[in-house]
This record gives sequence, C-alpha cells and structure tokens, in this order.
Amino acid sequence: MEHSAHDVSKLAGISTRTLRHYDAIGLLPPSSVGVNKYRFYDDAALVRLQRILLLRELGFGLRQIATILDHQSDVAAAMKTHVQLLRREQQRLTEQIAAVERTLASVQQGGTLMTDTMFAGFDRHADYKDEVERRWGKDAYQRSDEWWNALNDTEKGDWKQQLASLNQGWIAAAQDPKIAPNSELAQNLARRHIAWLHSIPGTPAHDSTQDGVERDYVRGLAQMYVCDERFAANYGGIEGAKFVRDSLLTYLGD
Repeated sequence: MEHSAHDVSKLAGISTRTLRHYDAIGLLPPSSVGVNKYRFYDDAALVRLQRILLLRELGFGLRQIATILDHQSDVAAAMKTHVQLLRREQQRLTEQIAAVERTLASVQQGGTLMTDTMFAGFDRHADYKDEVERRWGKDAYQRSDEWWNALNDTEKGDWKQQLASLNQGWIAAAQDPKIAPNSELAQNLARRHIAWLHSIPGTPAHDSTQDGVERDYVRGLAQMYVCDERFAANYGGIEGAKFVRDSLLTYLGD
C-alpha cells in the first residue's frame, strides 16, 4: 500500500516541504511518482522515514543519517538498536517520575523524604567520581564537576544530546558487519569522539598541550570502555566497546 506525500506528512508530523527536501538530497525518495508528479511512499519508505526521524531526535545531521542508513543493510537489527536506546531512555524517565511522585506524596502527607531514591533517574555524573580521581587526580574531577554545574539546563541538555548522538553512531556502526574500525565512517566517529573529550575540562585531552599525554589518555579510555561494563553499556555491550576501542586506536595510528 502506498501513501501520498500529504498523508505521510500528517502521519509523521512533518511538512510536505520536508519530504520534498529529503527527496531532493536522496535521503528519502518516494517509492513512486504519479503522472501529476504527486509523490507516493510505500511501507519500506515509511520505515526509512521512521528511522530518519529517530536519528534526528538523537541529534544526527542529515548527511550523517544518510551514511548510517546506507551502511545498515539489516533494517531489523538497526531497529532493535533504536528500541534498546528508547527503552533505556524510557527507564530513566520512569525512574524520574516515580522519584518525583514519592517526593510529592511525602510533601503532601508530611512524611519523611526517601533520600536514598529521590534522585533515581536524574543526572548521576558523580557516580564516576572515584574512577576519575583514581585515574587523573582529585583536581580533574573537581574541575569537570565545576564546569558541569556551571552549565544551565539548556547547555546540559545540548551536551547530553551530543553524547547520545555520538553513542548511537558508535552502536550503529559496530552492529554493521560491513563497517570496519578503519573505515571512513568509523574514523569520523573517532574524530568526533576525541573532539568531545577535548570539550571536558579536567581531562588530559582538554588540559594537556603534549600530544603524548593526550594519546596515552585516549588509549587508556579506549581500553576502559571494554573492561568496565558501565562504559561498555553506552556502546551496546562489550562487542560494541571493542569496536570503539579499535577505531580510536586506529585513529591514533596504533
């Protein structure tokens, strides 16, 4: 069954102008075009559009989305990755809602706050304090913590979106058997990853002017992604983390 551009626009909540743009850049061509030049989209096109919109939500640009979709021949596997990421976000929001509801009940009833659970689902960057201090010193954590707390909510949201976009890119690349750590796509992700590390005060990537110090830091992180399940989870598990490690090491020339 095919749907007109007008119907797809209403279904997806986007404009027909956006659909025309996606067609013009080759991101989402219609499955057929009528004699009146009306564009029509079949089920496969709708699935592709859904994936485009999901990746847009994660902060990817249209050129990046095109590259990801063109390299992911297994649509079902890609959709499973999307589901995993959405469920992770759903779990976080569910924990936040439950925590706020418990606090609301305590306030209304004059009860004792459940301090051990009232911040479930909220930003937990402090969970890595011991790890950061052990590896790079107390000053490293203090500086990054001060930087983070100085950001407003919009800036924190933008930073998290950037990280989510990067992680999604790694997961998508790692799950595609056609993409190798030395491929152009993986090396572009590695470049973005190191640029992201540069943005965090208190880290050797941000503070050091010595190339050797930065390279050792990135090597150590790359290995930690594989050895620490907390970090590996960001890349879809151990196998995904290995792909990230190998890509970063290749970028460094190792």
